[in-house]
Amino acid sequence: PAGPFPPADRAAVYRAIRERRDVRGQFRPDPIDPATLRRLLQAAHDAPSVGLSQPWNFILLRDPALRARLHAAFQTANAEAAARFPDRAALYSALKLEGILQAPLNLCITCDRSRGGDHVLGRTHDPATDLYSTACAAQNLALAARAEGIGVGWVSIFRQDDLRRILRLPDHVVPVAYLCLGHVTELYRQPELQARGWAKRLPLDDLILEDGWKTPPTA
Repeated sequence: PAGPFPPADRAAVYRAIRERRDVRGQFRPDPIDPATLRRLLQAAHDAPSVGLSQPWNFILLRDPALRARLHAAFQTANAEAAARFPDRAALYSALKLEGILQAPLNLCITCDRSRGGDHVLGRTHDPATDLYSTACAAQNLALAARAEGIGVGWVSIFRQDDLRRILRLPDHVVPVAYLCLGHVTELYRQPELQARGWAKRLPLDDLILEDGWKTPPTA
C-alpha cells in the first residue's frame, strides 16, 4: 500500500532520523551480535541505487594490525587537516574525530564504478550518481543502527590513496564511507560538533527556495 505508516511506526522513522548521531568516542568493546550486523548490512543493501546498479561492497575490518595501519593513516591526514584551522587549533585538537581503534568493528563501504557496465540507466548524464547511491546505503545503515542501539561514526579524514593502498582496492573501486560501529555508552543530545561549539544547525526556513535559486534581498 502507498498510504502512510501507522502513527507509531511513522514516529519511529522520524525519531531515528532526529536522534542519529555521529559517534566517535563513546564505543564499548563488546561485539555486535552477528544477526544484528546482518540486519544493518541488509538495510544498507536495501538502499536505492541508480539503474538498480547496487554499486556497493561492504568490507568488514576487524584485524587489529590492519586497523592500526588505518589509524596511522588517519593521524597523518588529521595533522594536515588541523593545520587548515590555525584560528581554532585548540578546539580542533580537543575534538575526537574517529573511533578506529576503540570501536569493535570498522566497515568500509565502497563503490564499484564499473558495476552495471558502460551504460547504466539513470547514470548516462551524471556519472557521479553511483557515488550518491553508495552514500544512500551508508545513511540507511546509520539509521538502522540507531534503531538497533548501535553507534556509527563516519571517518572522513583520510587520504584516498592511503585507504586504497591499505585495503588493496582495485582501480575501479572507490572508498565512499569509512565507518566505526559498536554499542555506545551514551549519545549526545545534539550533534557533537554543535555541542562542542564548532558549528550549529542552520534554520530550515533559511534553506527553502521555490521555483529556482533566488538570492535573498540585501538589507
